[in-house]
Amino acid sequence: MEFGDLLSQGPLSGTRPPRWIPLCSNRLKTLAFLRLLVATPPRWMLFGPGGVHGRLNDAMTLESHTLHDTLGARIDGLGLGQPIDNALFVEILAQFRRHALLLFPAQDLTDEQQIVFSERFGPLEITKTGSDGAGTRQVRLTNIGPDGALLPSDHRQNLIGRANRLWHADSSFKPVPAGPSILSAREVPAHGGNTEFINMRAVYAALPAGLKAKVEDRVAVHDFAHSRAQVNTGLMTDAERAEVPPVRQALVLNHGPELGRSLYIGSHVSHIEGLCAADSDRLIDSLMGFATQAQFIYSHRWQRHDLVMWDNRCVIHRGTPYGDDRERRCLVRTTVAGTAPTLLER
Repeated sequence: MEFGDLLSQGPLSGTRPPRWIPLCSNRLKTLAFLRLLVATPPRWMLFGPGGVHGRLNDAMTLESHTLHDTLGARIDGLGLGQPIDNALFVEILAQFRRHALLLFPAQDLTDEQQIVFSERFGPLEITKTGSDGAGTRQVRLTNIGPDGALLPSDHRQNLIGRANRLWHADSSFKPVPAGPSILSAREVPAHGGNTEFINMRAVYAALPAGLKAKVEDRVAVHDFAHSRAQVNTGLMTDAERAEVPPVRQALVLNHGPELGRSLYIGSHVSHIEGLCAADSDRLIDSLMGFATQAQFIYSHRWQRHDLVMWDNRCVIHRGTPYGDDRERRCLVRTTVAGTAPTLLER
């Protein structure tokens, strides 16, 4: 479970407190402990170097507006480039836990400001080999070259962009896959280039009984090379393949009694263990076909300086086509590292 889930458990949700909260004899004592924690938080909860607090976002109550029936909320009026009061941050965490996706419009952030905000949720992943931003805490999803000119349509970065048009959860191909992703729109095309999202908790809840029975206790193999080969078999080098070998993930994740369970599946899944190839392919196709029905999809039309964050443990996403040989698009992503293998979350 992610830091946001942990902090918003117990007194915020009515479920059992996480293990790092003392098991008090009653709910009131536990709530008192959480209030003390917010008043005098440890360094890993503080905003910015040395835990310096500003006042610009203090004493605010969040107002959220639902984006879709199954996920997402828009939060206006915050300046995420400024320090955030700890009590307000707990509200953000509670909204994130509830909605799985948050939109913060009008966030004109520098790279460093995005990193500082993102690190509030936990340590960040280091971008893997082969991506724009390899070795740093950010990845640039763009069709713009270092000289500021548009890249050719067949350039590697544009091919990677097309691979991102397949439904996926970020870093599901890692032994400990990602928690939240935070995506900042720096330049957006006039036409197309949306990002679509699906709440896989809602999908699992709606699964027919027969499909639920078929996914119970199953393990899926996630292979980054498998998804990339669907776009271009030469898109990954041998070094890139060696960096991200196939990994085993639970097909269903358990988010606790309040939030329920979710399917953990997408284009990185090469097969499901214990099934022959034909049966595995049929089950994957059935699950993805059910999950990607129109009623589950929230399509986000980007505005410049939008910042969207989502929980990769229960949300899959994809980009939609745009004229990458004619229009500029640059989005910058930071990704919070996961905390546990999915096989522990069944």
